[in-house]
Amino acid sequence: MAVVPVDPVKEPRMYQQSLLLGGLCELLENDKFVDCVLKIKDQDFPCHKLVLAASSPYFKAMFLSDMEESKKREVVLKDVEPDIMGMILRYIYTCDINLTEQNVQGIFMAANMYQIPSIFSVCVSYLEHKMVLSNCLAIFRLGLLLECPRLAAKARDYICDRFEVIIKDQDFHQLGAGELAAIITCDSLNVEKEEKVYEALMEWVEYDKTERLEDLPKLLHCIRFRLMAPAYFQEKVEGHRLIKSKQEIKKDLQLIKDAQKGILPQVSRPSGKKAGASKRDEDEDEDDEGLPGILNNNLRFGMFQTDFILLVSDTGMVAYDPAENECYLASRSTEIPKNHCSLVTKENQIFVAGGLVYNEQNTDEPFTSYFLQFDPISTEWLGMPSLPTPRCLFGFADVQNSIFVVGGKELKEGEHALDSVMIYDRQSFKWGESDPVPYSVYGHGTVSHNGLLYVLGGKTDSKKCLRRMCVYNPLRFQWKELAPMKTARSLFGVTVHENKIYVVTGVTDDGLTSNAEVYDIAKNTWSEFEEFPQERSSLNLISLAGCLYAVGGFAMMPNENTEKLEPTEMNDIWRQVISTIRDPLWFDEKENCWSGMLREIRYASGATVLGVRLNALRLTRM
Repeated sequence: MAVVPVDPVKEPRMYQQSLLLGGLCELLENDKFVDCVLKIKDQDFPCHKLVLAASSPYFKAMFLSDMEESKKREVVLKDVEPDIMGMILRYIYTCDINLTEQNVQGIFMAANMYQIPSIFSVCVSYLEHKMVLSNCLAIFRLGLLLECPRLAAKARDYICDRFEVIIKDQDFHQLGAGELAAIITCDSLNVEKEEKVYEALMEWVEYDKTERLEDLPKLLHCIRFRLMAPAYFQEKVEGHRLIKSKQEIKKDLQLIKDAQKGILPQVSRPSGKKAGASKRDEDEDEDDEGLPGILNNNLRFGMFQTDFILLVSDTGMVAYDPAENECYLASRSTEIPKNHCSLVTKENQIFVAGGLVYNEQNTDEPFTSYFLQFDPISTEWLGMPSLPTPRCLFGFADVQNSIFVVGGKELKEGEHALDSVMIYDRQSFKWGESDPVPYSVYGHGTVSHNGLLYVLGGKTDSKKCLRRMCVYNPLRFQWKELAPMKTARSLFGVTVHENKIYVVTGVTDDGLTSNAEVYDIAKNTWSEFEEFPQERSSLNLISLAGCLYAVGGFAMMPNENTEKLEPTEMNDIWRQVISTIRDPLWFDEKENCWSGMLREIRYASGATVLGVRLNALRLTRM
């Protein structure tokens, strides 16, 4: 065996260890001092008792005891496969092991069975590093099975962070009652509403009612019913057929109903008062301590979500809190291409598509496009299957657990406008093709609402702006024409707010416009809306916390030297208060009036903008 060069002066301990390993391996290879043969099925593994005993308390106890194996040269092992033990022995003698997703569980279990801590730790580190959505539940169960708190806790934290995504996995329904309880009792669950935890529990019970109904009373103590709205509790909890069928649950339900009215059960306490404690302090302590678990009302980690304006660019990602006028660093990653589209799904998942990567060595398909998903826990962008047909100026929206890439301009053969629609299934992680738009279009607006996909305006190959608007129903695989916009335009800001579609600024056949209009989805009619203060194109328009926010875009501004008008990127933020409920926070503003918030936010340069909910506890204040 080749020994890795180590400086004996600087690292004497490591030097000695490398010499020892090299010497032991050489003795084994030359069959010297071999005094033990591990016999597994039809294979023999010669080795040294001293080495096995030094590496494993299991073998040490075996060889030092009066057991029959301690006197024999041959030791028969029955509960391990030959290839697994071969890799374990190789590691013991060389510190080299090739772990894969296929063999790690077998090696991990063998290391646990034969008490080899070094390999056990290597397997734990490997599984922690390889943990993803598809295997985190299996790793969690393995950690519990092998009584490895470090691995089980790591997997549980991973599951809690991504709880709303993981509960859709079929493996979630395979959890045992104790395993499920270990997850849903956690304060660290990343959920905004406790209702989601309760619904996940009831779906788990429904998966195998015969076996799991008996576990329901105990598991309900993991749910924080005091965080639910009383109306939801009455309808969905008290009224649930499985809960009504269990008489022993009625007492617990009454405790919750009393707590909702401010009546808490008396808790027996040790006699004696804290020095200087007031009656009020004692009452507060009684509210917080010693109550039954089913009355727990501590907020989960995900309940600290805040509304942010998210600025996504190739230099990183910044979250702006308009209520507090504070900026937070959401990600330092620079993997985002300059020219891209972004979206946030109903589940608050963030995706980016587009950009161009040119590979001159690939003459057939030199262009490719990015498709990435943001992981808020690691603050990194995850590479997803790339966009099959690279394009620019396309529409980007999510409908019913699928992501649509609509129309756009092709990046070859004359840059023609496209009518094709690509669809990405977020459950199968695959791209497919959907029904094409009734006409070729680019530079258009695309939004989704109530399971329908809307396409507005844009341009065709004639470079004429369109007034057209159509809607696609994915369940019926059908496109339908709707009332056209009042103004033909492209490259405009568009968003859905309170069941209406707002369109602001853009490019017309005569140039930039400040015009705005609004579409009533229920009535299929367009009406005028408050004009934007400046003519712009490529405006970012989002709906957030009852308001419209307009960010950036391009305007014609005079050159500082020549005074000639030229396209200039704007990095400001405007707000439009149109909520039907007057919020005291905006009492000094008039409804249906654009008001400037920030003259310049430099992070908006080259960025796409989203309205998202993020946990400020994960972010770094700038």
